[in-house]
Amino acid sequence: MTAERVRSRLDEADRVLVAAGAGLSAAAGYDYGDAERFKELFPALYRLGLRSRYLLGVPLPADMMWGYWAVHIDDIRYGSRPNPLYGHLRSLVGERDHWVMTSNVDALFARNGFDPDRIFTPQGDYGRLQCTVPCTQETWPAKPVYDRILTVYDRDTGRVTDPAALPVCPNCGADVFPNVRVGPEFIDGPYLPAGDRLARWLGDAPDGARLLVLEIGAGFNTPGVIRWPMENLVRRTPGARLVRINPDHPEVPADLGDRALSVPSAADLLLGALTA
Repeated sequence: MTAERVRSRLDEADRVLVAAGAGLSAAAGYDYGDAERFKELFPALYRLGLRSRYLLGVPLPADMMWGYWAVHIDDIRYGSRPNPLYGHLRSLVGERDHWVMTSNVDALFARNGFDPDRIFTPQGDYGRLQCTVPCTQETWPAKPVYDRILTVYDRDTGRVTDPAALPVCPNCGADVFPNVRVGPEFIDGPYLPAGDRLARWLGDAPDGARLLVLEIGAGFNTPGVIRWPMENLVRRTPGARLVRINPDHPEVPADLGDRALSVPSAADLLLGALTA
């Protein structure tokens, strides 16, 4: 019954904004809290007592931390195989006029059939690096750096064996970090043009166009990025609707009334039912 209601709202929509949080990538097989996968990828860190990929703030020596980043980001950002769940989502959106806004930094949308020019990633992208100072507003491609690290990475010890492979800022020699939002030093310049295009797309909607905000897996880790802005967007857009798919936090604001549909389901189960 719930899948039928979601299908009905999709069928009635002229435009779709897919708004996705970490729950979507977790349902697609990239669960940062998966201890077994962590043990498989990072046996040395597992022996130290660590159990998940949430390592920001964990004090590790640079050679172990960069070993972690290289393995983690190679696993989650650069896989070449299509992901079935994201493929289901792309099929559901179909030929409707659509955009994507996501807090995820793994590029899974762009790697699974969504137009990269219509994806706004305000939290950054694992595919780029930046200076931590930052001495410049430039960012640069990360893959050559990670590829170099992986050639000198010792999986048993979790360490990078060649200090020369540890990256530093090419401009000032300071530490570098993935270009993702963790503090005020985050360089958001690469993502602002997409945000501007999304704002224009929303503002230039034809008269009477019916917008559906299809929000998937956005909880309360960073509600100010996806969850709350999507609620406010629907409030101020006449006729817009919200479908919120979340197994743990599917609640929708009472003031949106029947314009908001709460779907207490994991993304893989619901999207699988819709494409069956």
